[in-house]
Amino acid sequence: MERKLLFFDIDGTLLDEEKKLPASTEQAIQELQQEGHYTAIATGRAPFMFERLRRQLNIESFISFNGSYVEFEGRAVRKVPLDEAELQRLTHHATENDHPVVYLDHRNMKANVPHHPHIEKSLGSLKFDHPEFDDTYLHNRDIYQSLLFCVDGEEKEYEQEFGKFDFIRWHEVSTDVLPSGGSKALGIEAVMNELGMQRDDVYVFGDGPNDVEMLEFTKNSVAMGNAVPQAAAAASHHTDHVGENGIANALKAFGLIK
Repeated sequence: MERKLLFFDIDGTLLDEEKKLPASTEQAIQELQQEGHYTAIATGRAPFMFERLRRQLNIESFISFNGSYVEFEGRAVRKVPLDEAELQRLTHHATENDHPVVYLDHRNMKANVPHHPHIEKSLGSLKFDHPEFDDTYLHNRDIYQSLLFCVDGEEKEYEQEFGKFDFIRWHEVSTDVLPSGGSKALGIEAVMNELGMQRDDVYVFGDGPNDVEMLEFTKNSVAMGNAVPQAAAAASHHTDHVGENGIANALKAFGLIK
């Protein structure tokens, strides 16, 4: 069989609601690699947030920050940081509104306040501690994503004011701030170009709103049984819930593993 290129979202796709990796999924990824296929992660998370998972699955290639930072086998192939001057302006606006901000590059994250319950609550849901305080972290480095901490609806004024950024709510008190127009699909293209592969060689698995573009990107797209409606509508194929062998069952249906 010709080598294929497979991308897997993390939360709700590789990991279940308890942030655990099903044994059937781990075995399926291992079988794909033994068959010679390329395996990669496609996530909104920062690289340091899933380093342990990459090691566990023996995966070196990934799309992070919803496409803003991409590595193929340990080498960066796409880097689209936030505009620093605009990020400073957003920080000033957020500070006036008492909305904390967290800055993320591909190695670490820092908060612009010493502590805030919204930061603790939202990042705690991902099993991460409150970041250290460093309100200068946005200066003179590539920041690929920020987190704006405000309740649902309060991000609307930022959307109107900061056209260079996309605002994607992922938690009741936290919104991702990303370069405008980015997507996991653009990250997939970057990896495809490195390999000289075509869309028909690409398989993607996802479940969330930020997976829609990549699910629409290829005919070999799979929505998990727990997918939100817009992700399910964007996919060409559907499988079982993440906790019910969803990935393994779909890979078997495609004939990629036995």
